[in-house]
Amino acid sequence: MKERVYIFDTTLRDGEQSPGASMNTEEKIKIAIQLQRLGVDIIEAGFAAASPGDFDAIRRICEVVDRSRVCSLARAVEGDIVKAADSLREARHKRIHTFIATSPIHMEHKLRMKPDEVIRRAVEAVKLARSFTEDVEFSCEDAGRSEMPFLKEILDAVIEAGATTLNIPDTVGYRLPQEMGAMIKELHAHVGERAILSVHCHNDLGLAVANSLFSVMNGARQVECTVNGLGERAGNAALEEVVMAMRTRSDMFENVETGINTREIYPTSRLVAAITGIEPQPNKAIVGKNAFAHESGIHQDGILKCQETYEIMRAEDIGLEQNRLVLGKHSGRHAFKERIEALGFELKPDDFEKAFERFKILADKKKEIFDDDIRMLIASEITNIPQAYELVGLQIADCSAGVPSAAVTIRHNGETITDAGIGDGTIDAIFKTIDRISNHAGLLKDYRVEAVSQGKDALAKVVVNVQFDGGKTAVIGHGLSIDTMLASAKAYIGALNSYLSMLPSDCRIDSCEGV
Repeated sequence: MKERVYIFDTTLRDGEQSPGASMNTEEKIKIAIQLQRLGVDIIEAGFAAASPGDFDAIRRICEVVDRSRVCSLARAVEGDIVKAADSLREARHKRIHTFIATSPIHMEHKLRMKPDEVIRRAVEAVKLARSFTEDVEFSCEDAGRSEMPFLKEILDAVIEAGATTLNIPDTVGYRLPQEMGAMIKELHAHVGERAILSVHCHNDLGLAVANSLFSVMNGARQVECTVNGLGERAGNAALEEVVMAMRTRSDMFENVETGINTREIYPTSRLVAAITGIEPQPNKAIVGKNAFAHESGIHQDGILKCQETYEIMRAEDIGLEQNRLVLGKHSGRHAFKERIEALGFELKPDDFEKAFERFKILADKKKEIFDDDIRMLIASEITNIPQAYELVGLQIADCSAGVPSAAVTIRHNGETITDAGIGDGTIDAIFKTIDRISNHAGLLKDYRVEAVSQGKDALAKVVVNVQFDGGKTAVIGHGLSIDTMLASAKAYIGALNSYLSMLPSDCRIDSCEGV
């Protein structure tokens, strides 16, 4: 019998700490549902004590996730653990994940605590967490730079206190694969069957996946990772790379297996990219746009003769179906419904009708509609965020020797408002006019536009990152249209609506950084 390697996904917690990747509750719920479909064992849904938004997201995810285990992070602090337990109250399967730093540099400079104080705090935290659930994970923050004798001592103590999973994070991505493997091998020999060993590797040196795989080879039976490798700084171990490496090189991992449905990897990657606005680079392993593309004539010849000459895995294995025309303007509801279900979407009747209506509008404008068009259409347009402002009309004017201007019509509280303005460019004029109509001043921090699929009539996807009214928290907005200017206006209004849905409180803290 093969041993199970549990996949612990922290896209909704550590992944959200990627600059600009903040998600609202509805977006987190969509991703959580897809993670369960993917077969993730544990979903770290957030850090309950960080903000009311995080707490609410965890609570609501517990209501819709019934197979995967839902987890909340908590510092080794009583208030954090109580908050985590409260957020997980309705979970069918739940875990509390508590942590404290164990490296000399962190204990001295960040915690300002002696080693015996750290052990005492860890034991108290695990005991309290255990009073709420039998499934308690303990993490030694910055374990990669911790001293082995102290690691063994604190792990013994928290096992005695009731911890069932012990996480060894390479918090700053410092370790090399051989070092990480040796560390896990020694700790595995020490811990034995008393608890599951886990790893959480960061990618600062580009070694997160390699470190995770070497850890599995040496006894780790849980890997903490994120979709598309999102996370602090250079990110975390990419779930898709860890899973597909183990699957493709089963000769090296013949005694272990995961429960991941690999055909859901690509749909999950696209959903996370659409919601966060962070696209994997084209040459990203497994899910990058070029991962299964072949331009070299020699490669193309080899592929045509035998696929295995230049592909070590099949695109179909990750749920990628290339160059396939899915639907057109003559397609009906039944065909559309079948296709979106095949793509992994489950829509309520009202949302389905909205999606179908948008699809028909798109089909009248676009000759060929691809799976990526449909994925983006649904992910970007179907939202439960209150639409305080709705774009009704847009008119722009620009020329090489003229002044860029924009006239914008917006519906708000049942009233239609039209205004016009000038700017340093057409985009600037649109955004300034929206600011004036809404009376909310936005500071654009990032603006990105890309084609969703292929062809001159490809959908333009615009992602903006905006700070409103002088606030420190930036919100993301998405816009989708064949017209890039229209997509830009939609994205900016989307960010405004997201910002307004977060009011009146936004009190995130950064105490969870670094696990």
